[in-house]
Amino acid sequence: MIIRENKINVEEFENEFMMKSQEGEYNPEEIIFFDLEHYVYKKPKCIGVFGACEYDNKNKNILVTQYMIEDRDEALNILYLAKEYFIRMKKKGKKTIVTFSGNNDFTVINYLFKENGIDYNFTEEFDSIDIQKEYEKEKKVSTGLKKLEKVFGIERESEVISGSNLAKTFHKVMKDKSYFKRMPEEKIEKILLYNEQDVINLYYIYVNWKKYIFEDVIEENYFEEDIEEDVNVNEDEVSNGL
Repeated sequence: MIIRENKINVEEFENEFMMKSQEGEYNPEEIIFFDLEHYVYKKPKCIGVFGACEYDNKNKNILVTQYMIEDRDEALNILYLAKEYFIRMKKKGKKTIVTFSGNNDFTVINYLFKENGIDYNFTEEFDSIDIQKEYEKEKKVSTGLKKLEKVFGIERESEVISGSNLAKTFHKVMKDKSYFKRMPEEKIEKILLYNEQDVINLYYIYVNWKKYIFEDVIEENYFEEDIEEDVNVNEDEVSNGL
């Protein structure tokens, strides 16, 4: 299991630009910004990467926490680490979870928790804000995260990876115990950086919401690479890509 924590310094935000959701008003230090990379074949099979970050108001930085499985035996371990993370965040005073198209991630993690006898109820522990749904309420159209990042002037440090390629990667990890050991280090870092950018950018969008959201014009709906969806991978499929 890869367990990684990374602190990233950020500039102070201005309260006037922060999102005020219909779900409530939350300061960044009360929020968990959350994203999963997962593999689904007819039903959820595993979480490949768990990613979350929290804002540290005292030190003005973001702490990113990531767990990444290295073989199928760790598919259960990552679920317990995820539960422990949320319990720890609750004790620290976190009140809500911010996602982008979070229904997919919650469907996967709730299914896997139940399948493995892990008792945890997100709706009882946290409120939730889905930035995609908040955008739809304001603009009456849909958009993807990568498109919205451009509206907010966010430059990604990572390459964009499609959901299908990520699913193929974790399909192989689950099927072949030695696959991860054969993966190039660059590929592993690319996946982790991609997930890290997802959760960090949720923070930037949240704290700058009013600064950009009432000025942008988006004529297109989802880009293919932006659609957050459960990706089915044929069990017999062998891919030379991610």
